[in-house]
Amino acid sequence: MRNIFNYVERSSPIHRLTGATKLICLLLWSFAAMTSYDTRLLAALTILSVPLFAVSRIRYSDVSFMLGFTLVFMVLNNVLVFAFAPQHGVSIYGTCHVLADLGGRWLITKEQLFYHFNLVLKYLSTIPIVLLFVCTTQPSEFAASLNRIGVKYTVAYSVALALRYIPDIQREYHEISQAQQARGIEMSKKQRLSKRLRSASAILIPLILSSMDRIEIISNAMELRGFGKHKKRSWYMARPFRAADFLSMAFCALLLAAALLLNYLNGGRFWNPFI
Repeated sequence: MRNIFNYVERSSPIHRLTGATKLICLLLWSFAAMTSYDTRLLAALTILSVPLFAVSRIRYSDVSFMLGFTLVFMVLNNVLVFAFAPQHGVSIYGTCHVLADLGGRWLITKEQLFYHFNLVLKYLSTIPIVLLFVCTTQPSEFAASLNRIGVKYTVAYSVALALRYIPDIQREYHEISQAQQARGIEMSKKQRLSKRLRSASAILIPLILSSMDRIEIISNAMELRGFGKHKKRSWYMARPFRAADFLSMAFCALLLAAALLLNYLNGGRFWNPFI
């Protein structure tokens, strides 16, 4: 069964960073990528994410599904942007270099292609870091990290529970699917898509009911143990900061500072190579 979006236990320098460090680095890196459309910065962030994957020892097979899903969403986003705003790049960069005329307002311009290139770089610079954070951060440690930066511990623990049960839901979905197929419900690719969607209800309804039952059991167990009674709680997975943690946060803070500086020098979020 394929893992979709959960923690992958490895021995690597990134795994050894504290959860709070990885969360802060994720936020700083994401802010740097999202606050600027400077191609030079986005390209640098994309290139930096490649060795981080190598250092983390996360294999392509561990994140292949999410990377494929992201690729489909990225292509769809670019197609829709061009379909509804084919001249958006022209309005941003203030010039118009036509490469092809498709009739009417449907012009392929250098500015529009450059804007789409920046959109692709935004995906490539942020998605790998998000996947790294999820795949290298144990859910309980993630909850401790959220609480450490000021999130109420009841909320942090709820997030950790959701992440922890993603593999359980995957496994249960696989088991229900096999059981339903053994009863004669066809879910293979040989069937038409419409019939496969109708057959999916035979899996989703038992999965939802079992998930609701699981939620009730966990809620009752936590209530009986007095969860949420006190304002603070201790965390078994919490760890103190080390030198590598401070260096990582400082590096990501520099990336955010570079993004803000480029916005100031460019007079906005966009770097314009056409002037």
